Amino acid sequence: MARWEKIAGGLTAIAAGSRTNVWGVNANDNIYKYTNEDAQPWVQIEGGLRDIGAGADGTVWGVNANAQIYRYVGDRGINRWANVAGGLVRISVGSRTNVWGVNASGNIYKYTNEDAQPWVQIEGGLTDIGAAADGTVWGVNSNAQIFRYVGDQGANRWVNIPGGLVRIDAGSRTNVWGVNASGNIYKYTNDDENPWVQIPGSLVDIAAGADGTVWGVNAKGEIYRYAGDQPG
Repeated sequence: MARWEKIAGGLTAIAAGSRTNVWGVNANDNIYKYTNEDAQPWVQIEGGLRDIGAGADGTVWGVNANAQIYRYVGDRGINRWANVAGGLVRISVGSRTNVWGVNASGNIYKYTNEDAQPWVQIEGGLTDIGAAADGTVWGVNSNAQIFRYVGDQGANRWVNIPGGLVRIDAGSRTNVWGVNASGNIYKYTNDDENPWVQIPGSLVDIAAGADGTVWGVNAKGEIYRYAGDQPG
């Protein structure tokens, strides 16, 4: 039976690049990093964000309530976040070289690491996006349709995958998870006939890491870490 381990704290959005790089934000836009310490599982990080993305290599990005974009630069004095030009409402980070986001109009952008043009627009329209360290990218649109990015292969760069989700995240090609409008949880199976398997539980946001890590938060703001299939 699939098990979720409840972790103390309260968050509205969560990101997991790996077992050691888990971040989240709460309803007040406060930022927290997971410490892996039972006595104090979360440490607050200076700043205010509405959504956050964490990569397998320690990379962290976020966007605030005004759609401003920030990249975490670590403990370097008072200002730990570097503002990056652009405007996004959702952001996902697989690694330093695989950062994606969507804006309020559903336009899709990929980070270029070029100061003159930090973002390149990618054809399509999404409301949520998930980017993995191995280059995998998934997304869902406003109709809960699911898409997998297949790169520069003609005009159609996205392949539609059957199912209906409102949140999605990809830790790797084999670690893709999502939740639907009812809070039901699904894991991608890579089986054409049955692409998604439902996992017991209820969440409103989900995060998948490159090492198989999976975290989520529910409608009450409670935090859970996936503990896999265990007897009983």
